[in-house]
Amino acid sequence: MLARAPKAWHGLFLLRPLALPRIQGAEAGQVRYRLLARQGPAETGKPGQPRGPRLQTRLLITALIGAGLGGAWLALRAEKEQWRQQQRTEALRRAAVGQGDFSLLDHRGQVRCKADFRGQWVLIYFGFTHCPDICPDELEKLVQVVRQLEAEPGLPPVQPLFITVDPERDDVAAMARYVQDFHPRLLGLTGSAEQIAQVSRSYRVYYSAGPKDEDQDYIVDHSIAIYLLSPDGLFTDYYGRARSAQQITDSVRGHMAAFRSVLH
Repeated sequence: MLARAPKAWHGLFLLRPLALPRIQGAEAGQVRYRLLARQGPAETGKPGQPRGPRLQTRLLITALIGAGLGGAWLALRAEKEQWRQQQRTEALRRAAVGQGDFSLLDHRGQVRCKADFRGQWVLIYFGFTHCPDICPDELEKLVQVVRQLEAEPGLPPVQPLFITVDPERDDVAAMARYVQDFHPRLLGLTGSAEQIAQVSRSYRVYYSAGPKDEDQDYIVDHSIAIYLLSPDGLFTDYYGRARSAQQITDSVRGHMAAFRSVLH
């Protein structure tokens, strides 16, 4: 038997292996694709991908959470800004600016007092008609604010006032000529030297007439500010020369939104 073994082994080596058809090129790729397609995720060794509807649900939930957080942040920011504005308003009221009444003549010759403007938002500027540049610029800014607020539906009208600090030259006729160049609702107010001094003290307005030149002309040095009164007739805010018309408009709009009458 042992002698025959080499022949048996030799016969085994003479057997031909089973011939399998060879698959070339793209056809081989197609076969592999079909084999993999028949196998599940566990069989391919790769984790399964989330189904379409499940992914959309997750994305929707994420978007809703993000929108909720963004809305909460905006609401908190608006509430904080409103609180700061209320604190500023209370501090300005405690300064006792604009207390008391006044009695002046408008540019039509009618007597006007503070109570005439009760129930209205009022913007006041103190200046004089012979002012070369600052007063016209500030009045133009003031009426620009009025126009911007007029253009917004739902907001109450704002009454613009111009009070002179130069009663010697700014009589009723001079005020009438001057205010017509700015806004049809702008009221020019004048009065006696004592009346102007009284209303100026009430609003903490400084003014001082300079020396007269050979033509009897002079400049009046005065503080520069636009004052805001609420419908209660109370001093609510003021705006210096550095504030733009848009900044003042935004501030007045904010005061309107936060206003609660203290007289009822």
